[in-house]
Amino acid sequence: MSYLRRILLSLLLTATVLATVLAGDLTAARADVPLPNFDRLQPSADPVRLTSSPRPLNVSYTHNGKTHTLQDYLHRTAQGLVVLDGTQVVKEWYAPGYSADSVFQSWSIAKGFTAHAIGIAISEGKIGSLDDPVATYVPELARHAYGPVTIRNLLRMTSGIKWDGQLDDISLQVVLSMGWTTTLKYAAAQTSAVPQGTTYNYNSMNSAVLALVLARATGRPYHQYVQDKIWGPAGMASTAFVGNDSHGNAMGYCCYYARDRDFARWGLTLLRGGQANGRQVIPASWLAYASTPNPLQPDHDVTGGVLDGSDGYWYGGFGGQIVYVSTRHRVVIVKTTLYSVHEDETLPAMRATAAEVAATR
Repeated sequence: MSYLRRILLSLLLTATVLATVLAGDLTAARADVPLPNFDRLQPSADPVRLTSSPRPLNVSYTHNGKTHTLQDYLHRTAQGLVVLDGTQVVKEWYAPGYSADSVFQSWSIAKGFTAHAIGIAISEGKIGSLDDPVATYVPELARHAYGPVTIRNLLRMTSGIKWDGQLDDISLQVVLSMGWTTTLKYAAAQTSAVPQGTTYNYNSMNSAVLALVLARATGRPYHQYVQDKIWGPAGMASTAFVGNDSHGNAMGYCCYYARDRDFARWGLTLLRGGQANGRQVIPASWLAYASTPNPLQPDHDVTGGVLDGSDGYWYGGFGGQIVYVSTRHRVVIVKTTLYSVHEDETLPAMRATAAEVAATR
């Protein structure tokens, strides 16, 4: 990356944090405080009950030739941590100034919610096929680059749309958080770089377009569909917020603000094959498809999750947030933070924690 681009990226990072604060920074806020530019998700009438069952976890791992402990890792990198063994909270930790009542920014963890909401809409027949083009549901994009892109290629991040990775992701966050444009207008301004389905290129605009498709296909606002099909049925216990573009369109790629225990309930739903409190929230057939490797990025699945070999998979967000689902050890771990610090240590720490939970059963 050139020196000029590094400076630009740094400025955009600063602007992103500022935009989030101006839009209503919910980090460590009480979830009953109304804020602008956010849609509210209500707690479930039948929340999944989690019990506090702390146990000593002697977690250590090696990274770059040095041995670290979980507690050391948390003090250096995290705002909050929840570790689930089934419905038992075996470890819960918050940095000074935060608590179990704090709500935390998800960033790209939100992409998983969007992708699985698309899967539910397909199972209901609201969306006809993964191979339907965007223009079928958002006709305003028919004559633009996004118009012919299929839902499948949006999910896989193989849209072919020109996008400069993190730089454009941050630019998107700034302009939408500040309300300078709409998701639809921003999507219409994009151009193609390569034929769709030929190249993997991580692009948050793809998920924003998926949110538009979902709202149009179901005839309901994005957040309302997520409320009725995921947040409520999956047994979330607390109010949460979903960011929008200040013009009523959910971002889809980011900006769920929720308590760590509810992010953990989300991971537990995924670990249990899409079930919560005896309900099939996410169709099993969809989850089977969703967990398949992305043909053009085999270490990812086709919903934005990252595959971790035989250990499981995870959804991550800018700054180092993670919902880690260990299918090997049947453990869910949530770590939230605000800034990107020591991210390369995260997977070793998560794997070691999941293994220790299993060893102490």
